[in-house]
Formats: sequence, C-alpha cells, structure tokens
Amino acid sequence: MSGQASVPRHLAVIMDGNGRWAQQRHRPRLVGHRAGARAVKRCVEFCLDRGIEALTLFAFSSENWNRPAEEVGGLMKLFVGALEREVDELHRLGARLRFIGARDRFDAPLLARMQAAEALTAGNGRLHLNIAASYGGRQEIAAAARALAEDVAAGRLRPEQIDEAALDARMALAGLPAPDLFIRTGGELRISNFLLWQLAYTELWFTDALWPDVDDALLQSALDDYARRERRFGLTSAQVKPHAPGGTT
Repeated sequence: MSGQASVPRHLAVIMDGNGRWAQQRHRPRLVGHRAGARAVKRCVEFCLDRGIEALTLFAFSSENWNRPAEEVGGLMKLFVGALEREVDELHRLGARLRFIGARDRFDAPLLARMQAAEALTAGNGRLHLNIAASYGGRQEIAAAARALAEDVAAGRLRPEQIDEAALDARMALAGLPAPDLFIRTGGELRISNFLLWQLAYTELWFTDALWPDVDDALLQSALDDYARRERRFGLTSAQVKPHAPGGTT
C-alpha cells in the first residue's frame, strides 16, 4: 500500500446533481433536493462507521443565491426542516455541527437555528460535520486576508509574521486537518470555488453518479481508490515513509 492511512481523516464533498435527478423523473427540482438530504444522512452515517474525523459538505454556494427565488426559498425551508429533524440525532451520535460561509444573507429564524445547533453540539468530537452554506472559497480567503490586515493595522501583528500558518489560522476550518479526499458527484470535473485554500494537496475523485443516488458502495469505491494512491506532498516516492499518516500538508 502507498505511504498513508487507508481511511481519510477529512472528507470534502460537492453534492451535485439533485436538480438533474429530479428532472430525470419529471419532478420539481426541490424533490431532488429532498432526496439529496437523505443522501447526506447516508454519508454522515458512512463517515461515522468508517471512523472519518471530519466531513465538509458544500450545501449552498455564494453564487447559488442567484438561482430562481422559488428554488432558493424552497432550499431555505428544507434547511430549516433538516435542522429541526436531524440535530438531536447528530448530537446523540457525537457529531459536532459547524456552518461555514457568509451568514449575513440568512434570515433571523434560520440563523438562530444554526447557532443553536452549533451550541448544542459544540462539545462533540466523534465527527466534525461542516456545512458550507452561502460559502465561496475566494470570499473565505479574502476574509482571512482582511483579518490579517486588521491585526497589522491594530499593531497585533507585524507584516513579516504573516505566513501560511497565520493565514490558515484565520480560515473557516482552522484546527482541522486539511481534506485528504474530495468527492464531486454529478459528472462535473471542477472544484467550483470550494475550499480553495484547503484543497491544495487533496486527492480528487469524480463520479457521474448524481448525489441522491450516492450510497455506501459508491463512497467505499472512493475510499478504495484513495487508499491506492501515493501522496508525496512534493517529495519523491523513496522519501515517503510506508506508514505516514494522511491529511497533512
């Protein structure tokens, strides 16, 4: 086997294809999003069963606000419903829920539910479940750079102290290992402004399967492929130790 752990510590997923799944069945797009929510539950259970430490799901991008108002409104209702139904179970299972992205566009009731879910699960550590909502990778990097600039302006930091570690500490997933494996469903071959900083050395895996059709077998296929890869991080094969852990940069 290659020089790494066979199971990723951190899995990042773009859940693509809900709308197309519904269209193939001549149903409204929101039916696909509901089916996609069930796939989220399967993915969370899969990660818990495999001992994966962190799961980051791209639920709603900053660009998705430009979709038709009816679809955006329906997605927000699904979001609220999922929080009401699933948070207690996530808490029971030991998952810590966090939301990353710009929160200023969510209405007050939804924002309150998000904050309550984060507070309830804050002490859990079995799985770090990160939901990227109203999220964009470029915006995240810009916000981190702005925070550094504010620290310099206030005298808390000198410019020469700014390095990768300083920027990383101000990113949304600070404190977690970088994703080891990225999965995108739906047949598209791009990362679409998702975790641009964190995916620098992540293994990428793409599938034509639409997100609502994702099951344990498909997720296991991704993990099996990941386990066969050699992650060198700029080194040569000879330098990679046989049992070096994955998930570092």
